[in-house]
Amino acid sequence: MQKITVETTPIEGQKPGTSGLRKKTPVFMGPHYLENFVQSIFTAIGGVSGKTLVLGGDGRYFNDRAAQVILRMAAAGGADRIVVGQGALLSTPAASNLIRKRGTDGGIILSASHNPGGPDEDFGVKFNTPNGGPAPEEVTNRIFEATRTIASYDILEAQDLDLSAPGEFTLGKTVVEVVDPVADYAELMQSLFDFDAIRRLIAGGFTLRFDAMHAVTGPYAKAILEGALGAPEGSVINAVPSPDFGGGHPDPNPIWAKPLVDLVMGPDAPDFAAASDGDGDRNMILGRGIVVTPSDSLAVLAANAALAPGYAGGLSGVARSMPTSRAVDRVAEALGIDCYETPTGWKFFGNLLDAGRATLCGEESAGTGSDHVREKDGLWAVLLWLNVLAGTGLSVADTMRAHWRAYGRNYYTRHDYEAVDQDKAEAMLDALRGRLATLPGQSFSGRRIEMADEFAYDDPVDGARSTGQGIRIHFEGGARIVYRLSGTGTVGATLRVYLEDYVSDPARLELPVEEVLADVIAAADEVAGIRARTGRSAPDVRT
Repeated sequence: MQKITVETTPIEGQKPGTSGLRKKTPVFMGPHYLENFVQSIFTAIGGVSGKTLVLGGDGRYFNDRAAQVILRMAAAGGADRIVVGQGALLSTPAASNLIRKRGTDGGIILSASHNPGGPDEDFGVKFNTPNGGPAPEEVTNRIFEATRTIASYDILEAQDLDLSAPGEFTLGKTVVEVVDPVADYAELMQSLFDFDAIRRLIAGGFTLRFDAMHAVTGPYAKAILEGALGAPEGSVINAVPSPDFGGGHPDPNPIWAKPLVDLVMGPDAPDFAAASDGDGDRNMILGRGIVVTPSDSLAVLAANAALAPGYAGGLSGVARSMPTSRAVDRVAEALGIDCYETPTGWKFFGNLLDAGRATLCGEESAGTGSDHVREKDGLWAVLLWLNVLAGTGLSVADTMRAHWRAYGRNYYTRHDYEAVDQDKAEAMLDALRGRLATLPGQSFSGRRIEMADEFAYDDPVDGARSTGQGIRIHFEGGARIVYRLSGTGTVGATLRVYLEDYVSDPARLELPVEEVLADVIAAADEVAGIRARTGRSAPDVRT
């Protein structure tokens, strides 16, 4: 067992995005690519000598090989201990919990989240800081700078470790501790929710279906929903993590989880259904005859969180990403608590959570969470919904109807234009940016613009300023359009267009979303010139 130093040179394009570095798997498997990025993480945090880190991932293709490389590099760097999930598996929220519970110096999570996995699909690596959350921009900037100057990395020459069962090994002078990936997380969930009330609900005939989408939450959902809570066997489907996610796309939305949507809309619909994504941090909530938007889900959970023991004392505040609908804003106003609007990326919630300013946070991209960890958490959202339903006795659909009657409804949809030519997408937004000052007062598709700007965020805790976070178009009457380029794709650019309108008329609370938003959708193309500038006549995905 020998430490060797490998000479290398910087590799272009290793700038972390909103949640780590994501590329096609063959790119990560290329010479020095993974090693350069991991060494740059180590450099950015002042080395790993004497430190303890958490390591795990979502089980996608190359997860197991990458974990072995990182273990050998950490050992070569003199790490004191690496806590790794059995089979190199850890959901992202479970990894965050382990980092916090063990008081470690951070952790490396191997995942491209909801992106497809496989030999020709996507892979990702991100670093989470000691608070359990994604590295903030100040840290990711240091990582990027290190990738531009790297000249060598250290790695131990050693055999692969057997990560198939809990236990401890030594790798050089580093202790590698293999842990059950589910146990600590399940214990945390039991401390937050009324498991007895949920058990009674299920024992009384309440039916549920959870689709793990062949991804990492399968073992967690089996242990908690079927094990601890007594849901019948088979309530959790697609529960075995697969390197290519069963050939599917592990993104819990009505497009990629269509079989689940078809189920709740059919004659054999369960009372409740849900799905999670590749690394377990996203969720989709459904009920008999209804699909709940992530924005509405956040608002409902904020309004009813006190039904769960972990939140019985009330919420200190709530936070949402800027593109998320403003439904939760109305709940916060009614509760008399602060509502923070942040840029996209869970890392922006970290300071608010650490400072005790927010308890619940959410993003329109199917992410919801709380101060129990520093990541969004798919299964947590499912359990809070079950706790709410157990406490109120209402169905999912009746829960939504009651919420809309109380607060009004923010009709909402997102249009994704995927793999758009990067130059064309940026040119379109640059042109729109140049017209922002002249747009107020103009009308498009019968909608008059009230305000137009580019969102910038001043962190109320540390004063950090983040600019260029998305272009907002506000119309008279409460409608809104947001345009931004996503940082989660691996090919070209993904243009996301977020469309919203507020309705308070009790007679108009259950209309088709596309009907209510038809003129806002038309205005979105007119304002930005999407068709003319990108050649796209329609979005690839509507959610």
